[in-house]
Amino acid sequence: MLDNLRGAVRRTAFVLLGLLAVLFLYLSYIQAVEGDYLAGHSLNRRTAAAAAKVERGAIYDRRGEKLAYSEQDASGRYVRHYPYGAMAAHVVGYTSPRYGQSGIESAFNGELSGMTNPERRFGPITSLWRAKAGNSVTLTLDGDLQATAYKALGRRRGAVVAIAPRSGAVLAMVSRPAFEPETLDDDWQAIVGAADSPLLNRAAQGLYPPGSTLKVMVAEAALAEKITDKRKTYTCEGTLKIGPDYVLGESSGRAHGKVDLEEALAVSCNVTFGRLALELGRSRMAKTFDRYGFTRPLGGEIAETASRLPDFSRLGDGDLAQTGIGQSSLLVTPLRMAMLAAAFANGGIILKPYLAAGVTAPDGTALKKFGSSEFVAAASAATAAEVNGMMQTVVREGTGYAARIGGVKVAGKTGTAENPHGEPHAWFIGFAPADEPVIAVAVIVENGGGGGDVAAPIARQVMARALR
Repeated sequence: MLDNLRGAVRRTAFVLLGLLAVLFLYLSYIQAVEGDYLAGHSLNRRTAAAAAKVERGAIYDRRGEKLAYSEQDASGRYVRHYPYGAMAAHVVGYTSPRYGQSGIESAFNGELSGMTNPERRFGPITSLWRAKAGNSVTLTLDGDLQATAYKALGRRRGAVVAIAPRSGAVLAMVSRPAFEPETLDDDWQAIVGAADSPLLNRAAQGLYPPGSTLKVMVAEAALAEKITDKRKTYTCEGTLKIGPDYVLGESSGRAHGKVDLEEALAVSCNVTFGRLALELGRSRMAKTFDRYGFTRPLGGEIAETASRLPDFSRLGDGDLAQTGIGQSSLLVTPLRMAMLAAAFANGGIILKPYLAAGVTAPDGTALKKFGSSEFVAAASAATAAEVNGMMQTVVREGTGYAARIGGVKVAGKTGTAENPHGEPHAWFIGFAPADEPVIAVAVIVENGGGGGDVAAPIARQVMARALR
């Protein structure tokens, strides 16, 4: 009996010691691995209370212009200021004791608040040497280009994204309508109640059918799979009959006659690209979207909504042809379409878009630096060069005429995407200079109508500003 009791006590002791060991390991993991994430989390009320006593770090653009900074008011309270206001609101974001953070203010909350310093892991004792100011964050954003894009979009709903195609650096990211981050607390009820969703970052979170801008990818796939070449011609009679009861038509209602691939892209021939999608078939169309990274999340500091792709294995022929012209159930973000343009500006390689260039301590010491990384190798250099040339023809002779810049070779593609909720969306994607690209853009104007008439002139203003 006594031996049984001793055995039970021994087993209980071992279990308790094991539980203590598990607890110790878990707490060590929380401190060492998850500590920075939890310390900087916007829902951590203890961190928020501590951060209120620290001067929040500034956010700068690539030229050192302040996009956000803090200063004390007469009462000694730190007040956040946003010099670019609504123009950069969706990228920079906001920070509010009541509503948390968004944008870069959220993604780098720990750094900006000074709550991710290494000594923070020592717990309450860190109050003895707590930093008086947070770290600053420098972005790849160009404030002048951001302002140009915002003004070019005007009062229309939509988005503009500009990327440096050979680095992936985001030069501009504009969404309208926007909001004033400095008065967010006072305006909150009006903002969240607005029908046009001013808090939505349409550039990275808005989902739209890409329309004819997607034809550049279909053209590349058809060339890569040797379904066509630049000499093969197609006859467009204005409609393409698919099966017994489906007809794909031209948006203009006109027949383009006999066209080769380059001419079909220049005039945005639905019949040709619907036929190419059918020839590619379901499997190769699905693989093409995967090859261009539409199925892969970006991660990082840019909060992007995932693309919505159709289930190609279940598509009927009519919907497959519609996908070839950027319609059907396909939905993507403007950011993804800027990346698509960048593929043909960078020899078929898509670099991962990034916004943060680096983090700097209050004394000027560089703490972190961020740079380029390959996202996907979407196309061969030779095929990408072919599509680049065809996109130049679109601007020089076709529907992208309004994107021309004097003395500069511009490549692009327009789109007029049908929208079940109203007028078509106006699209333009492109890059310049076409032979040595420094900027790739995507522009969408919700319910704007024709991409060549509405979106292309906006893109021209943005590209021209970047080349000055």
